[in-house]
Amino acid sequence: MTLEQALIAGKEVLGRAGIGEFALDAWYLLEYAADIDRSYYYLHYQEELREDLRQEYEALLKKRAEHVPLQYITGEQEFMGLPFKVNTNVLIPRQDTELLVETARGLVQPGMRVLDLCTGTGCVIISLKHFVPEIAAYGSDISKQALLVAKENARQNDLSVEWERSDLFQNLTGTFDMILSNPPYIPTGELEKLMPEVRDFEPRIALDGSEDGLEFYRKILKDSRTFLNPRGYLLFEIGYNQGEAVSAMMKAAGFVQVRVIRDFSGLNRVVCGRKE
Repeated sequence: MTLEQALIAGKEVLGRAGIGEFALDAWYLLEYAADIDRSYYYLHYQEELREDLRQEYEALLKKRAEHVPLQYITGEQEFMGLPFKVNTNVLIPRQDTELLVETARGLVQPGMRVLDLCTGTGCVIISLKHFVPEIAAYGSDISKQALLVAKENARQNDLSVEWERSDLFQNLTGTFDMILSNPPYIPTGELEKLMPEVRDFEPRIALDGSEDGLEFYRKILKDSRTFLNPRGYLLFEIGYNQGEAVSAMMKAAGFVQVRVIRDFSGLNRVVCGRKE
């Protein structure tokens, strides 16, 4: 079997399985299994694929056909131009969340103490530290397994972040100039409607935002003012239909300069405000 024939076969396998971007995923898995790039492929597409690599490719295709997310198969996802390791203990970083980092970049100043709650892979705080190295960066998560992934990602990107295992603010001390969070925000009743890659493989603890999807915003807002310095910022990622509710909650909690920021698709994605 040549590289070209393997790719064609891979597309057929994933297409029959109903994988949305089957052609792209077939290529990524071939690239991963055979350790090649597109330039090599186009120059050598008639080259025979070694038998062990063919078997490896077929095993990867089988996993993807079962709707295992591509990133859990390859173990990596890019975010803000940086590589992040992922496994089933953490949510896969998504482009939507980059707006949270970009918003923070526009507000943060060198020397600030910045906390990322529900850090998961650590992609938010690690990326912010990459772009603004002068901040003091902190990340926390309730999951020990998630923090192991976050620590590895900080090492991989050669960045210094302090990590703490904590149920939101429970084990945290000190105060911060900015608190960021991409908390679980999907209403419990909506979880079964998610695509199988998310519903069946990504950690439910990182998805389930309770009956109305707003439980973690309420909990964070309840204690955030205690942990924020005067004029400190609070930034949330939100679901597309949660802008009005979360911004109203922030105002009710005494935050000022509250605004909802839309993503490139025009959907509400980030809410930020400032402690007086």
